[in-house]
Amino acid sequence: MKRLWLLFSQTVTVLLAAYFVVGTLKPGWLGNRPSPSGAVALIEAPATSTGAVPPGSFRLAAQKSSAAVVSINTSKAAQKNPRNEDPWFKFFFGEQGNEPQVGLGSGVIMSASGYILTNNHVVESADEIEVILNDSRHARAKVIGTDPDTDLAVLKIDLDRLPAIVLGNSDSLQVGDQVLAIGNPFGVGQTVTGGIISALGRNQLGINTFENFIQTDAAINPGNSGGALVDTNGNLLGINSAIYSRSGGNMGIGFAIPVSTAKLVMEGIVKDGQVTRGWIGVEPNDLSPELAETFGVKAKAGVIITGVLQNGPAAQSGIRPGDVIIAVAGKPVSNVSELLTSVAALKPGIASKFSLLRRDEKVELDVTPGVRPKPRRQAQ
Repeated sequence: MKRLWLLFSQTVTVLLAAYFVVGTLKPGWLGNRPSPSGAVALIEAPATSTGAVPPGSFRLAAQKSSAAVVSINTSKAAQKNPRNEDPWFKFFFGEQGNEPQVGLGSGVIMSASGYILTNNHVVESADEIEVILNDSRHARAKVIGTDPDTDLAVLKIDLDRLPAIVLGNSDSLQVGDQVLAIGNPFGVGQTVTGGIISALGRNQLGINTFENFIQTDAAINPGNSGGALVDTNGNLLGINSAIYSRSGGNMGIGFAIPVSTAKLVMEGIVKDGQVTRGWIGVEPNDLSPELAETFGVKAKAGVIITGVLQNGPAAQSGIRPGDVIIAVAGKPVSNVSELLTSVAALKPGIASKFSLLRRDEKVELDVTPGVRPKPRRQAQ
């Protein structure tokens, strides 16, 4: 038995020695590939075709819409101080620079004929506007028209082979839908960010006269203004317009103007040079218990009219102070912003049905709106 154990141990020792020698000198005989000294064995995924889209990727949507999103550079001549040439002014304050003021933003090519939609605050008071396409082409742009009430502006460039974005349906949006924001934040170059629809119909923010914002948590930063908010198919849903921020950067609350509004504004500017809105001549207020008690009404919702312009469209149609408007053209209204937006959407000269409460009585009136007057500029 002892002899068998000794023979076994010697045999194992010889085999291990032979394996070590072969593995060192001829590793290929054992099916092992030689590796450089100090190399680390890594596990790599199987190679995939270059054109394959990973599951869950928004690559196609970004590629489809990015070509129609442009960067906008603006410049404005510096205002000269009339005292710059005064020697005493120079002595105390030094030489005052006359460098032009520059700005940046984004825009969306809406038509292959060269119409671009952006924010009014991006191009307001600009002396020169330069548009940079995603394919690096440059062009000077001229302002076709602006609409400060919605903070939109229409530009025009003269280039061929322009990619136009495809319009989506902003009215079908729901909270939770995925979206992409495309623009040129901080001038770093075109950037695509992703998020969801956080809320719809945001108003009373004090940003524009007419507010019906899409709220999103897709990162929107300075320079994104005028850029595109698109769906996962790359179709335009809105024009990125503003952010809520305490630091000046993205905090997850961005606002976009719905494409339904932007389209109407652009068509009005291109066709008539301005946007024509309805107006009825009333002083509306949000309904409160105090106002309801003052005017003796028992309505719980709607917009109370505290003043009516003499001989205005509302007065001529029979609307009185104390009336509570609850619907315009069949669309319910619950606050002043909704009433303003609904009336502005009416076509001047065409009667529309207004539903209102007069004390305890429900009244239906046909109101023919006029043209909304342009805001008066304050004297400087």
